[in-house]
Amino acid sequence: MTLTRRRFLTISAACLAAAPGHAATARWQGQAMGAEVSITLKGPEAVTAPALVEARAMIRRIEAEFSLYDAGSALSRLNRTGRLDRPSTLFLELMEASDGVHRATGGLFDPTVQPLWQAIAAGRDPDAARAAVGWDRVHFDPGAVTLGQGQALTLNGIAQGFATDCIARLLDARGLGDTLVNMGEFRGRGGPWRIGLADPTFGLMGTRSLRNGAIATSSPAAMLSDNGGHILHPGHTTKWSTVSVEAEDATTADGFSTAFCLSPIDVIRGAAGRHGIRRITLIDTAGDLTTL
Repeated sequence: MTLTRRRFLTISAACLAAAPGHAATARWQGQAMGAEVSITLKGPEAVTAPALVEARAMIRRIEAEFSLYDAGSALSRLNRTGRLDRPSTLFLELMEASDGVHRATGGLFDPTVQPLWQAIAAGRDPDAARAAVGWDRVHFDPGAVTLGQGQALTLNGIAQGFATDCIARLLDARGLGDTLVNMGEFRGRGGPWRIGLADPTFGLMGTRSLRNGAIATSSPAAMLSDNGGHILHPGHTTKWSTVSVEAEDATTADGFSTAFCLSPIDVIRGAAGRHGIRRITLIDTAGDLTTL
């Protein structure tokens, strides 16, 4: 289905609302990994209050692993030295997920673009940085993560979805069946939860209803920052103003929404309904909307 609209997509926390219900609602808002984040829970305070404390502790743990804004994080240390000994279980889990999305997208999802982003942001000749791009030179196992010469990683194209899933799993283990986690991408249990969608160029379009699933949005125009850029690949240009992916989990939704920004529609169409993907929404640079 294709619609012509002047307004569309990038998930906006300001536009989300819970479905009507009688259960008490607890909500926490804060910042993590350079973004506004929030957790919304329904249930008795005796359950939601300690769950939010645990969730905030998990957020701090995730930032200590993957934040490019923290010079002491595991990822920052890896990028400085090219090696991270005895990576945590969390770090290895995200590396495995990144490898899976890289393979499933034919290499369009590639966390080794970080030096290229840094060169462009600094106004340097990007040729040397471009030569460092290549996920095949990254190796990881429980003993160590190692990078090729000149390489550095940005996991920003998948880490927010991964963080969302980590928090969602924690809340699920605490017996909470009505939750909405927003760590830059959204995952909802119970619901339905209504999520506002907007595009940085075309503005607010409408909402999506989320029930027991996840939604992630990538907009290349919103990602041009010194630390946070990740929608980039040598030899490929961005094809869409915004891509939104709904999937079973937020890690999948996040990684594929990043890669699809670089993909022609026939490639995206071939992925629809696979890899746990439920729906894909595209907005092109003219403001035309396509849903797959």
